[in-house]
Amino acid sequence: MLARAFALWILILFPLFGNAQGFNPPPEDAGKDLSVSLVTFGPGTELWERFGHNAILIDMHEPNHHVRLLYNYGMFDFAQKNFFLNFARGRMLYRIAVDDPADEFPQYREEGRWIVEQDLNLTPAQRAKLRDYLDWNARPENAQYRYDYFTANCATRVRDALDAALGGAIHAQLIAPSRGFTYRMDALRLMRPAPAMMVLIDAGLGPFADKRLSYWAESFVPMEFMRYVREVKVRDDAGNLIPLVARETTVATARLPEPPDYPPNWIWWALAIGILSGFGLLALARERVRTDFAGSFARATFAISATAISLVCGIAGLVLIGLWTLTDHVAAWHNENILLLNPLCILLVPAWIASARARWQPSRFVKTTSFVIAFLAAFEFFLKIYPSFPQDNRFWIALLLPIHAALAAGLCWRRE
Repeated sequence: MLARAFALWILILFPLFGNAQGFNPPPEDAGKDLSVSLVTFGPGTELWERFGHNAILIDMHEPNHHVRLLYNYGMFDFAQKNFFLNFARGRMLYRIAVDDPADEFPQYREEGRWIVEQDLNLTPAQRAKLRDYLDWNARPENAQYRYDYFTANCATRVRDALDAALGGAIHAQLIAPSRGFTYRMDALRLMRPAPAMMVLIDAGLGPFADKRLSYWAESFVPMEFMRYVREVKVRDDAGNLIPLVARETTVATARLPEPPDYPPNWIWWALAIGILSGFGLLALARERVRTDFAGSFARATFAISATAISLVCGIAGLVLIGLWTLTDHVAAWHNENILLLNPLCILLVPAWIASARARWQPSRFVKTTSFVIAFLAAFEFFLKIYPSFPQDNRFWIALLLPIHAALAAGLCWRRE
């Protein structure tokens, strides 16, 4: 009986021992038939293409069998359930896809985007580790991830996968250097071909976007990651220090213009527009008290201008509050532009509409609200003295402070 029980026990445990064999680490030469490349695609014309794109290319050179797989992060689908609602809430789900470069590369060429392929010096074990991770990540149950345009996009996912395969070598060498750029600076320069969207992005970004970035953090821009990996050194099988990039090949050249190296500096233009607009509003406020045709024209122009300004500022302020309090858009939190694009402006819209009447006089509530709005705009200007308020919103201060001040001052003119 004891012998039979022991034999049964061995039969029960045997599958466990057998399965344990499959979890042994792969041999050192497991990836000897693999090669790994970082592929970077230049900016395109669509808004979501302005930042470029990164992918990992793995070549499998097996006997009589050559397979090339392009691992693409940052894939999304407009038809995804609640896509636009999730986008507004900052809860976007993106995924990784495995594609054939023979199908993908011609599409980028047709769009006029450049393609650069960087062959990477990884050991066979590192190549096998990376391939196994990417295959695991590409499974349907693992493919999706929470997307963030600065911290979890196509470039950062590629960067993190390569860094994990290299045991943290990329992070160790890129975490300290910095060229002083910020998320805001990179976003504005890359969105420069779409000025309206660039201005909206600038208004919506809070102080999170203004911290100085290391090379590691700035690798959220695919083209910058491509540039920074050129400086990374790794150890080969013999322990020698060699460049991570073994060879760089331009697969396709660009037909589209390259993005600028720096964001536009429009502060002086904003100040000029703000001051001229302020003087214009003051002139209209002074002329509106007249009873002739010039007075009627001044009243109508002042009413239309003040109403439009208050509507735009008020609605924009409500949107900024919504982004801060109701969404996961971390880069939009604590946005100081709320003091400039002030929701209180909505309260003045009925008064500005009524100001088109000849006998209209501002109430105490209108005067108080207008002066509070102007005071808060001036307060935001003085906050720039303190380093604890690092948000770079000088453009909006220069543009809106003179306008808010002029609207408040214009209420001082009375009919004689």
